[in-house]
Amino acid sequence: MDNAIPELAIPELDNISRQLMSLEKPQKPKMLVVDDEPDNLDLLYRTFRRDFQVLRAESGVMALDVLATEGEVAVIISDQRMPEMKGTEFLSKTVPQFPNTMRIILTGFTDVEDLVEAINSGQVYKYITKPWDPNELKAVVQRAAETYELLKQRTEELRRAQAQTNLLSAIVHVAQSSSRLEDCLEPIAIAFGRNFLAHGCILQLVEGNALVAGQGTYSTADGLENWLGQDPLAKAAIANQQMQVAVNIPTDDALASVGHYQTSGVQAHLIVPITYRGEVLAVLSLQWKKPCKLREDELTLIHLSAQQVALALTCTRYYRPVV
Repeated sequence: MDNAIPELAIPELDNISRQLMSLEKPQKPKMLVVDDEPDNLDLLYRTFRRDFQVLRAESGVMALDVLATEGEVAVIISDQRMPEMKGTEFLSKTVPQFPNTMRIILTGFTDVEDLVEAINSGQVYKYITKPWDPNELKAVVQRAAETYELLKQRTEELRRAQAQTNLLSAIVHVAQSSSRLEDCLEPIAIAFGRNFLAHGCILQLVEGNALVAGQGTYSTADGLENWLGQDPLAKAAIANQQMQVAVNIPTDDALASVGHYQTSGVQAHLIVPITYRGEVLAVLSLQWKKPCKLREDELTLIHLSAQQVALALTCTRYYRPVV
């Protein structure tokens, strides 16, 4: 089954995509180098600092602490013979949490059993003998980084496909199981909020191009204030029947001084009109307390899902159970 999101004509998408691109700043991939000899750490740092953000640790225990703080890295280069914890033992501990990370062992002796076991179990990508050839090591690391990016991309594609399926299934389920319009709102808000990792989500009904009381909310914190009635993006979405977004509110001259953005801490806001045959039925508000990092395919999914929500609300509005 092909889970690709179909191509849709979304007039506002080009403008939103330009906003998102303005946030994207190329960053060096992260690398962690682990060796109990400071001279080796310095040499590895100098070798890769131009192409990577290089993190350093003098033992496996320290390296685990670095990963706990910094999160996933593209490549780990670890010495094998270290006190307290061998390199293969340290690397094996990183596999469950960071399966896509590429792991390279530096070894100055022939410990065949450990290396073969580590490589066969997928814990080690390559091993390099010491003293290493800088050009050989650079080539291995470059291939490892490329492999990491490919694995990361494929993992993300699978996650998006599953998220797309889950979101559309949730909307269909709500439409089939709800007999009152108000019963649809909160489950749909929760589905959108969780799917797009929002800090807050509101689905609020609209009648006669004005917001009305019926709403469903989702929040990662306790309580969520609804200020959509005073929000310029919400007003524009209803008036123009087009998706509105501010990807980085603190740098947006038109919105940075708006009171509810300052007090709520919301730094990115996407609001989608839920329309059916030219009538706005509701608005969907997704809020993040950091700059927005949605991709174009996610915006397309939101637009497609909004159409499904419109059908769900319309069907529920006119549904009359048979007595």
